[in-house]
Amino acid sequence: MFLNHRTPELPTPEQALRGRPVPEFTVPSRHTVLGNPLVGAYPEGLEVADFALGCFWGAERKFWQTEGVWTTLVGYQGGYTENPSYEEACSGLTGHTEAVRVVFDPAVVPYTELLKLFWESHNPTQGFRQGNDVGTQYRSAIYTHSPAQAAAADASREAYQKVLTASGHKEITTEILPAEGRPFWPAEAYHQQYLDKNPGGYCGIGGTGVSCPIGVAPVEG
Repeated sequence: MFLNHRTPELPTPEQALRGRPVPEFTVPSRHTVLGNPLVGAYPEGLEVADFALGCFWGAERKFWQTEGVWTTLVGYQGGYTENPSYEEACSGLTGHTEAVRVVFDPAVVPYTELLKLFWESHNPTQGFRQGNDVGTQYRSAIYTHSPAQAAAADASREAYQKVLTASGHKEITTEILPAEGRPFWPAEAYHQQYLDKNPGGYCGIGGTGVSCPIGVAPVEG
């Protein structure tokens, strides 16, 4: 019924698809570009960050091209359905958004730099869409893994809103929520590193053209 709405809506937990206790598919063992394992446990000293910024094919490539990123994988997060399929997520009936899990070495690339890349790689003011991609699965989101990440994400949103507003853009609609209680469900094998396997494949990722000031100066109150 959600597909018939002119404006996409998130389902309630009661309306969401139930999903399944185990996935219907297997995830590849290693990253096709970086060569490292996709699914943890990860080496000591690395950290995990979760971002949603539109179609996860192009979003993932943005992060695997960043020095200090150890591995990336795409999946579904922020909804209710266990072990969803791509078709289920795209139906709007799982509540998930297309997300990228980024495993990184904070000694090489700090979390604030990943936040800067996140903000500049998409338009975070569009609600349930990115460009021509429309649906709740394309909403912008940051799912944090520590109080420090949460504080940095909130500060970055405040800083970027200031420059967006000055440039004539609308309010940021990005949701910033704890990853705890919002499992990351890996996507099907063919979605992992899709643009490495299909260099000419679709990429709908595009930013506002406004530079994000985080990582350059602290946010002022």
